[in-house]
Amino acid sequence: MDNGSASLTQFENWFAQRNWTPFSFQAEVWQAMLEGESGLLHAPTGMGKTLAVWFGALSRVDSVSPSPGMQVIWITPLRALAGDTCVALREPLAEFAPEWTVEVRTGDTTSHVKKKQEKKPPHALITTPESLTLLLTRPTVEKHMAGLKVVIVDEWHELLGSKRGVQTELALARLRSRVPGLMVWGLSATLGNLDEALKDLLGIGGDGTARQGRLISGRVAKELQIDSLLPESTERFPWAGHLGLKMLPKVVDELEPVSSALVFTNTRSQCELWHQALSEVRSDWRIGLHHGSLANKERRVVEQGLKSGAYKVVVCTSSLDLGVDFSPVERVLQIGSPKGVARLLQRAGRSGHGPGRVSRVTCVPAHVFELVEAAAARDATQMGAIESRPPYNCPLDVLAQHAVSMGLGKGFRKDEMLREVRTTASYKDLTDGEWDWLLEFLSTGGSTLSAYPEYHKLQVTNEIYKVKDKTLAQRHRMAIGTIVSDAAIQVRYLKGGRLGSVEESFISRLYPGDTFLFAGKALQLVKVNNMTAYVRKAKAAGAVPAWQGGRMPLSSELADAVCTKLDAAARRIFGDEEMRLVRPVLALQEAWSAVPKNKELLIERIDSREGAHLYIYPFAGRLVHEGLAALLAYRLAALEPLTFTWAVNDYGFELLSREAPPFEEALGNDLFGIDHLGDDIMASLNSAELAKNRFREIARIAGLVFQGYPGKGKTARQIQATSSLIFDVFQRYDPENPLFKQAHAEVLDRQLERTRLHSTLKKMQAATLRITRPERVTPLAFPLMVDRLREKMSSEKLQDRLHRMLVSLEKHAEQTVVS
Repeated sequence: MDNGSASLTQFENWFAQRNWTPFSFQAEVWQAMLEGESGLLHAPTGMGKTLAVWFGALSRVDSVSPSPGMQVIWITPLRALAGDTCVALREPLAEFAPEWTVEVRTGDTTSHVKKKQEKKPPHALITTPESLTLLLTRPTVEKHMAGLKVVIVDEWHELLGSKRGVQTELALARLRSRVPGLMVWGLSATLGNLDEALKDLLGIGGDGTARQGRLISGRVAKELQIDSLLPESTERFPWAGHLGLKMLPKVVDELEPVSSALVFTNTRSQCELWHQALSEVRSDWRIGLHHGSLANKERRVVEQGLKSGAYKVVVCTSSLDLGVDFSPVERVLQIGSPKGVARLLQRAGRSGHGPGRVSRVTCVPAHVFELVEAAAARDATQMGAIESRPPYNCPLDVLAQHAVSMGLGKGFRKDEMLREVRTTASYKDLTDGEWDWLLEFLSTGGSTLSAYPEYHKLQVTNEIYKVKDKTLAQRHRMAIGTIVSDAAIQVRYLKGGRLGSVEESFISRLYPGDTFLFAGKALQLVKVNNMTAYVRKAKAAGAVPAWQGGRMPLSSELADAVCTKLDAAARRIFGDEEMRLVRPVLALQEAWSAVPKNKELLIERIDSREGAHLYIYPFAGRLVHEGLAALLAYRLAALEPLTFTWAVNDYGFELLSREAPPFEEALGNDLFGIDHLGDDIMASLNSAELAKNRFREIARIAGLVFQGYPGKGKTARQIQATSSLIFDVFQRYDPENPLFKQAHAEVLDRQLERTRLHSTLKKMQAATLRITRPERVTPLAFPLMVDRLREKMSSEKLQDRLHRMLVSLEKHAEQTVVS
C-alpha cells in the first residue's frame, strides 16, 4: 500500500457508519487491487460495483498528499453518465481523500474547463473513449499522466463488440506503453462471454499471451421479478408494427399507485408516441421523455427529476439503460419485446436499484406473440442464458484513425507503434504487411488516392510519423470517434434553445409548414439552414421521426427460449399465464398448419392469387433471416428461372414467386448446404450496394470522408456521394485494398451475422422437415405477409386491405373453432 493510501479497515468503517456490510465481492476487489492486480468485475446492476473499484483505486494512490497529475482515469461509454459518476466518486472523498479533485472531460465540457485541466489536471478524470483519445494527442499528456495508477472502464459490456470498444483497447495500449504496471479494471453487469471480455480488456503481454487478471463475479442473491401486463383478449392474427397503444388503459392503471416509474420502448419514435399518449390521458401526471437524440440539457433535466422523485413517469429508450443510481424508481415497464435477455435484465435493474431491493420489470406486449417472448425471457433469465458480445477482429478503419491520432502529438516510430498495437486483443494478429500498407496509405493515399493532398496525412521525418499539416490535424480532431449515423439535423426553436437532433433523411421529407412530434412537443417546421431545422410550437403534431436501427433482431438466447416455449405448447403444456393466454392462437396455428417443435423445421406452402408462398421458420432473428431469404431465393432460382420477393421477421421469412418453385428438387440439391456459403450469400444479394453502404461507415472512421466543420456540416447525400466515389475507385482500380475488402467482410459478419447464419443452416440440415399446405395464411405467416405488403402499399391502402383480409380470416377461424 502506498503511504497515505486509504485502508481496507477504513472502507469497512465507512460502510458500518451507514449500517451497511460490504459484499464479499467488494472486499475481494479491494484486496485484489491492493495487491496490484487488474481484472473485471461482473455483478448485477445496483449492487455496488462503483464503490468496489473506486475504493480499490483509493487503496493504491496517495490520497492524503497527492502528487500533481492524474492518478485515476474513469472511462464511461456515455457522456450522460459522466456527471452521475462524478457525484458518486466525490461523495466518499471527504473522508478518504479530502485533497483530491474529480472532474469530467467529455464532448460537453467547455473549452474554458478544458484549458484549466491542461494547466492543472484533476487527480481523477472521468471521460469517454473519444475524449480520452483526444487527450492522448495533447503535448502535455506524458507529464500529466506520469503518476497514473489505475484506469477503470465502466459498463465494459456496452463497449465490447463495438468499434468504440476497439478504440478503447487502443487507448489502453497507449497508456500501458507509457505507464508500465498500470492497473486496469472493467465493470460489467450483463454479459455472457466474460473470459473473452477480460482478455479484450487486459490485452496481450510481451510474450504474446493474454495478460492475467482477476475475474470477480458478484454472485449476490437479488430478487428479480419478470411479469407481463396481460391484455383482455388476444388477436388471432397479430402483425408487427403495433406500438402497443391498445394497452394504454392497462398501463395507466398499472402506473396509478406508483410514485416513480420508467417506461422503456425499443425505438425513439415509439418513445415519442407513448409519451404523447400518456400525457394526453393523464395531464395531471408529470411525465418525462428521454432518448439519445434529445439535447443534453433536456436529458439532464429529466435525469435530475428522476433522482429527486419529481417525475411520476419517464418514457425512455436505451438511453436510460445505464446509470449510477435512480433509487426512487419503483417500477419498470417494457413496451414490446425486449429482444434480448441482457437488455431486459439491465432495464429491470433500474428499479429496486440497490442491495436487498426487488428489481421488477413488467412486459407490455404490443402483439400476442410478444407474450411468448416475455415468458421465454423469464425462463432464459432463470437459466442464466445471457447474450455474448463477439469482439471485432482487426478493423483497419479504427486503426487508421488511431494512427493519425497518435501522429497529432509527438508522433510515433513504426516498429514501436506496431508492438504497442499488437498488445490489444483486437490487433494481436495484425501482420507486418497490413501495418506497412496502412502507414503507406496514410502517408501517400496509396495507389489510388495519391494525387489528393488531403490523403497525405502522415509525414515521416527521422523515422517519426507525424501529422504536420495544421488543417488536416484540425479536421482529424473534430472527426475522432467511431459512432456513425445518418447526418444529424439540429432542431431549434426559431427564437429559443436547442431541442436535440433528428436524422437528415426525416427532415428532407418535410416542407416548411409541416408539423411533427419531437421532444414530446408538437412542432412546425419553419426552415432548414446550415444543418439546423428551425421550428415553432404547433397545435397538433404530424409525422414522428424514425431513426436508423429501429428494428432490433431477436437474440439467439431469447430465440432458443421462444422455441422451447412453442415446443411445450405443441405438446399441450402451457405452464405460464402468458402461454395460457396465447393458447387459442396456437390452437388455430395447429389446426391450420402446425406449431413449431424443437428439432423440427416448419415450412408452410400456401397458394394464393399473388402466387406461391413459401414460409420458413428457423427462429434465428431478423438479420439471419435476411441472409437466408436471399440465399434460398438464389439457390431456387438457379434450378429454375424465377423472380422472388421476400419478407423477414424474427421468427422466419416468406418467399413469394409467381410460379411454384422447385422446392423438393432444391432439397435434394442441398438447399440448406453450407459449402461456399460466403460466395453464395454475396451472389444472392446486391453485394456491391450492401458493401458500399457499409463502406460509408468505414470511410468516415478511417478519415477518408470529411463531414464538415461545426454548423457547416456536409449533407448525408454529399457524404454518401464522396464515399461511393471512393468505393467505386477502389473497386475498379484497387480491389485488394484492405478497407474495401473490410466492407465486404463486415456485410457478412456484422450485417448478416455469418457465424449465426452458418449455425442456423446446420440446424436446418439436421432438423426434421415439417412441411404443411394450409389453405390460407396462418397466425405465424400473417405478420410476414403484412411486412411484405407494407413495403409496396401506402398506409391507407394497407389498412383497407388488412381489414378485408382479417374479416375473411376471422370468419374461417370462427368456423374452425366451432368445428
